[in-house]
Amino acid sequence: MKVACKWIGGLAALSFAVLIYGAAEDWPLIGSFSDLQLLPAQTVQPHEFTFVRLIYNGRIPAYYKNWYTDYPKGDRQLIEVLNRLTGIDIAPEERALPINDPDLLNYPFVYSAEAGQMVLDNDDAARLREYLTRGGFWMVDDFWGSFEWSSFEEQIRKVFPDRQIVDLPRTHPIFHCFFDIHHFVQVPNVGIAYCTGDCPTWEQDGFQPTVKGILDDNGRLLVLIVHNSDLMDGSEWADEPAYAEKYSAFSFKMFSNAVIYAMTH
Repeated sequence: MKVACKWIGGLAALSFAVLIYGAAEDWPLIGSFSDLQLLPAQTVQPHEFTFVRLIYNGRIPAYYKNWYTDYPKGDRQLIEVLNRLTGIDIAPEERALPINDPDLLNYPFVYSAEAGQMVLDNDDAARLREYLTRGGFWMVDDFWGSFEWSSFEEQIRKVFPDRQIVDLPRTHPIFHCFFDIHHFVQVPNVGIAYCTGDCPTWEQDGFQPTVKGILDDNGRLLVLIVHNSDLMDGSEWADEPAYAEKYSAFSFKMFSNAVIYAMTH
């Protein structure tokens, strides 16, 4: 799978592309629900938890930023680590499901990368609203800066037009339900492993990482929104010696807490 990484910092810019090809999994994905037809057959597995990635329709066909960013390597390495860290019976095979797939309601947790590229129609928004209000949990990660935020905010307002996006205090249970997380680390993409000199951890104008959420009327976290950070790269590149361990370790802690929260709330 090809990954392109871009760093932009204020007036000084550092740009480069990293081309990486996975084993036999370089599928010609275009970033829409139809991608499911191009993936290997997926089976429902008899395990307590399955890591599910959400397939959404993107605004730029075949763009390197879409639902498939860091897929499937990031998901597979995350599954191995979650199995060891949490003790949960986790399915060894990841799943990727379109928003409109009837199987979606069978899973308590879904993950999305690059949500700044997502485009929802009214049916998609209604489906996500049903999923979340019936007990689902949605983790959104790896989108950066003001432009991608405004794009994501426009889409999430279709799902919950009357619910506020709030900053999550460090006292929130999501930061303490498994690991205690008192400080949020900005996790950069893999480009930092090959960068020399004063290398930024941010992209675009996303200088400060934030963790936000949308809550239901009882205070349950429905949507976990990680902005200006790339937790899934922390998983995907945990086996890269040049990629700092502190980023991967933090990513695994955040993912572990998100999974535990989704399973217990």
